[in-house]
Amino acid sequence: MKIVIQCAANKVPDAGSLIDARGLPVLFVANPGLAPHSETCIYARPDDPAGDGLTWRTLLVDYNTTGENRLGLLPAYRLYRHQVYGQLVDRYGVGNVFILSAGWGLISADFLTPRYDITFSANADKYKRRSKRDRYNDFRMLPDDCDEQVIFFGGKDYLPLFCSLTREYRGRRFIFYNSRVPPEAPGCTLIRYQTKTRTNWHYGCARAFMAGKITCCSEA
Repeated sequence: MKIVIQCAANKVPDAGSLIDARGLPVLFVANPGLAPHSETCIYARPDDPAGDGLTWRTLLVDYNTTGENRLGLLPAYRLYRHQVYGQLVDRYGVGNVFILSAGWGLISADFLTPRYDITFSANADKYKRRSKRDRYNDFRMLPDDCDEQVIFFGGKDYLPLFCSLTREYRGRRFIFYNSRVPPEAPGCTLIRYQTKTRTNWHYGCARAFMAGKITCCSEA
């Protein structure tokens, strides 16, 4: 079984960053031109040019293959402050947990990930907000040739990206949701998780799943 959970805005404050040619840390955002002025960092999108004909995304892939971590980047599951990410890794193993990131796409839990502030949330500042029309060369690290079932814990804003990045996945896809009206998710099995919690309800859903209180057999 594979687990996918959406990313979180609340990240570890001292997480490492990629740096530019001048040695300034890079904070990845959705709209750098709208970001507040800063003399301590530069703003960039993941697919912006980073020099020498490469993008920041390409540099990040290269960084992950060096076997070193001189910039102190954190594995994706440790980048977010909520405990549920680590709990999922402890329960299912780091190789079976993936993060659906608004900045990077579908990444493995152990992928070294720099600081970023990108979200689909309509409540976020405009410079952080990724539009569904924006073009990103999202990672897709969940292997298409795997036939294990995959479980997604996340809100409706992240569902289109999940469906898009797992469209070719061979295994069965299960999505928990909490709205009265089932979301559109072609090819996926929908399971309603009823809760009065409206913000970050998927954390409680993931914990209930780990505890065996809900299963993928509870189709709604």
